[in-house]
Amino acid sequence: MNQVTIQEASISNELSELLKSANHTIHMEKGTYLFREGMEASELYLILSGRVRVSKGTSDGSELSLRICSQNEIVGELTLFTVQPKYLFDCRILENSEIAVIQKDELERKLFENTSLAFEFMKWMSDHFRKTQTKFRDLVLLGKKGALYSTLVRMTNSFGVQKNNGILIDLHLTNQELANFCATTRESVNRMLHELRVKGIISVHKGYITIHDLRYIKNEIQCEDCPAKYCSIE
Repeated sequence: MNQVTIQEASISNELSELLKSANHTIHMEKGTYLFREGMEASELYLILSGRVRVSKGTSDGSELSLRICSQNEIVGELTLFTVQPKYLFDCRILENSEIAVIQKDELERKLFENTSLAFEFMKWMSDHFRKTQTKFRDLVLLGKKGALYSTLVRMTNSFGVQKNNGILIDLHLTNQELANFCATTRESVNRMLHELRVKGIISVHKGYITIHDLRYIKNEIQCEDCPAKYCSIE
């Protein structure tokens, strides 16, 4: 365990305050779990480097991926201000990561004492819930095709890199991992991605998707062009 080094210039004021609540960092290896659904929860976590995936297991043994979190993202936040809290989701490490550990009780105390921090944290939580609500709206109302297309739009907002021939989603994804974000099957995702490749809308190379015509995908789901801060996979 290492002492936390605060780099305030690179993070927001509210996350700087959260870092001050952390007394150590941990190093997590790719493929391990930061926490599992049902475990007792006494800590929150701030991602300093690397990427993690937050997901929910389903009754049939499959998985619904909810978020991919990277630098300056908080996970485990839904345990705040609850009695005998337990984690509601799984958090799996996608890349070797450095993570700041924040004691739940200490953060709650700081939120009670510091109204400015409490306000900023409430704004962050509000944005977080809005992103979650719009994602589930798309999953429920747009069907399998719409769920995939809206997921691709969100991924361009979170991990998109502009290239000469389109927007590269700078995140390695298998079709099964993509299906987990869409609440559908790998076979359905295979078919829909094939249709997009045939039309020249996307191309796929070694697990990386490049979107050549983002407007086509947005038009297909009547995208409202919400701000990227709300339309993201993070």
